[in-house]
Amino acid sequence: MKRVFIVRHAKAVPYGYEDDFTRDLTDKGVSDAQRIGSELKSLNIVPDTMISSPANRAIQTALIFAESMGFDKRNILKIENIYHGLTTSEFLDVIKKLPETTKTAFFFGHNPGFHYFVDNLLDRFNDDMPTCSTVAIDFNVDSWKKVEARSGKKAFQLV
Repeated sequence: MKRVFIVRHAKAVPYGYEDDFTRDLTDKGVSDAQRIGSELKSLNIVPDTMISSPANRAIQTALIFAESMGFDKRNILKIENIYHGLTTSEFLDVIKKLPETTKTAFFFGHNPGFHYFVDNLLDRFNDDMPTCSTVAIDFNVDSWKKVEARSGKKAFQLV
């Protein structure tokens, strides 16, 4: 089995849209990310890979999760196109290129794209993706190359 975590960045400051890329997390965003990261650790979730949009609010969320879960922050990968937007097909291409030794991969990014990814990876998703929403999706495959749209099963969602 392979598991993907789709994490929408935590709450960010509402100003700075003229430079959206550099918006930082609010205090609530920091505490939400710490809370969810700690909850994942208490569930014995061990990330093998963390991939983030390079936008401040996404990478800050990833760094907090990494610290909470004992993941080496230096190993967080940044993919610029996550910020600029990927189609579901392009996102699946990123997933299919994950190392086969990876069993659990975390992705940190933005709505509306991340809501679309969850909706398109699962057979059905009727929930919202508020800030810091974390959705665990299981794929009953032995290789990332076999992951397809609408083939995932929602394991759980933390908000």
